[in-house]
Amino acid sequence: MNTGKRARLSRIGTGGNYLTVPMDHGVTLGPVAGLKDIESTIDEVTRGGADAVLTQKGIAGRVHPNKNDAGYIVHLNGSTVIGPDENDKRATGTVEDAIRAGADAVSFHINVGSDHEPDQLTALSEVTSEAERYGMPVLAMAYARGPGVDGHDPEALGHAVRIAEELGADVVKTAYSGDSESFEHVTAATSKPVIIAGGSPEGDRTTLENVRGAMDAGGRGVSMGRSIFQHDDPYAIARAVSAVVHDDASVDEALERGGLD
Repeated sequence: MNTGKRARLSRIGTGGNYLTVPMDHGVTLGPVAGLKDIESTIDEVTRGGADAVLTQKGIAGRVHPNKNDAGYIVHLNGSTVIGPDENDKRATGTVEDAIRAGADAVSFHINVGSDHEPDQLTALSEVTSEAERYGMPVLAMAYARGPGVDGHDPEALGHAVRIAEELGADVVKTAYSGDSESFEHVTAATSKPVIIAGGSPEGDRTTLENVRGAMDAGGRGVSMGRSIFQHDDPYAIARAVSAVVHDDASVDEALERGGLD
């Protein structure tokens, strides 16, 4: 790993663990709650302990004044829920675009098992090659999604995260398998840091139980969007998740830290 990549990785995490808040959902879902006034949301989640926030490149100007020195990741593909196929993620930017936007890292989404897997694997490989030339870290969002694929099956998730490493990713995000024991297979499938997605909000305790379970299985953090940016108190839930990811807190301790108990 070159010096530039190592330095940039340190800007999007703390001590090798990661609390990232993706807010690229404006493309996927539209201007949903928490994203209309994205400036305030970014301020709250980064004050609460988020290491980095993630958006598409066009939002960069709204990110930098409000991120409280946190890291910034630019996402490089996307799709919409109103399009013909949400799994068909298409390129929305390049590594050079991300550099011009002031990013510390880039991210790219692949759906392993979908009809679009071949094109997405090629595209991820191209992104990691370009990123390597610039010393730019790549966060691969590697999901198991497609016809007949169980998106929480640890075998499928393990395959997905291994593909991400094989193609050159530095950090890998995937779904949580549902329990710590099965998720150990996923974290053991790659030498890269594995962080979990938040998915649909399920309540504070469940959110924190999932984070705790992933960390106990060897996970290195979270990339959690709606469960944080759509929370009634984004600062509080970010603070609680940070307590688990960075301070090894129990679920009850984290709820107390965030004032959520």
